[in-house]
Amino acid sequence: MKRILWITIIQIFLMIAFAFDVNAAERRGFYSSVRCEAMGGACLAVVNDETALIVNPSALGKLRDFYGTIIDPEVEMNQAALSAFSANNYTNPFNLSGVKDYLNQNRDQYYHAKGQIFPSLVMRNFGIGLYNNYLLDAQMSSDGSTIDTYYRSDLALVLGFNFRLFDGRVKIGFNSKLIDRIETDNRTLSSVGSMEYSQIANSGVGLSNDLALMLSAPWTYLPTLTAVLHDVGGTSFNQMDSFRQSSATSNRPNLVKQDLDVGAALFPIHTNYLRSAWTVEYRGLLTSGDEEDKAKLIHGGFEMNFGDVFFVRAGYNQRYWTAGLEIASERWQWQFASYGEEIGTSTAPKEDRRYNTKFSFRF
Repeated sequence: MKRILWITIIQIFLMIAFAFDVNAAERRGFYSSVRCEAMGGACLAVVNDETALIVNPSALGKLRDFYGTIIDPEVEMNQAALSAFSANNYTNPFNLSGVKDYLNQNRDQYYHAKGQIFPSLVMRNFGIGLYNNYLLDAQMSSDGSTIDTYYRSDLALVLGFNFRLFDGRVKIGFNSKLIDRIETDNRTLSSVGSMEYSQIANSGVGLSNDLALMLSAPWTYLPTLTAVLHDVGGTSFNQMDSFRQSSATSNRPNLVKQDLDVGAALFPIHTNYLRSAWTVEYRGLLTSGDEEDKAKLIHGGFEMNFGDVFFVRAGYNQRYWTAGLEIASERWQWQFASYGEEIGTSTAPKEDRRYNTKFSFRF
């Protein structure tokens, strides 16, 4: 087993070294945390907090104690959204009508804003949480006639379980998410038409399930392999009408295809007060044929942990560097991350630099 584990880790590193194409298109997952973004988007094998409930339910088996998160606002913006905010051009960064004037004054500039909260209760092998997010990506054409728009808002009840086998060396977890989604998916809107989501967005409710496996070997550096099968069987949103908003048309939000992500990690202990985590990840194994740019699927990062109080993180995400910091105590934590997202085309790749911060309070 030890030989197989190391061969798998080496193969993942080789994929990072050789899988580079040039086609680019933004990939949007259901959830991503500040820690994950700081570590190059790689978090499946290292997650060890309440976000495991969404990211990798088998990692619920790594939790040491019961705790709840009651306050955890997280806000992410790119330079355009920060500039619009500093210019007092809007009060709600996720409202397309509110940012329209800024987009008109800065045509061909890509706007990105995201906010989310995830109050939850977790313990070893079990967790429950309520997730809510808002995401707006928009760009006005050079002639000012149209706005390319992606908007999504999810309200999801999340329930997760894990089973520990062989003294925790094998963990099998799963979660279920009841998702109320409102979505305007990559639509090109007239700049003089309606900007109200009640008129332009599709909505619906769907049930999503993830299945996860984690293998941890009791050796030096605790080598770990994990795989997460997302949206088992595909997730559709035609179960019922949205609780929050009626669909603007007879259409529902897009079907989310079943997909598989894999990751590997090492956890060296350097001194009594210094530990680190090193991880690589390959996403979208089942849908990789739809993605010409394989570099979009590769992520890697590391974290330096100074006495569980101060954390420094860095990584690689879609050709671009990532970095972040965290200051934590027993009850609260503050996190910051910066990462690059590919928003260009196959002939003209383009980085969108984003900044994310989060404060949380636990009991």
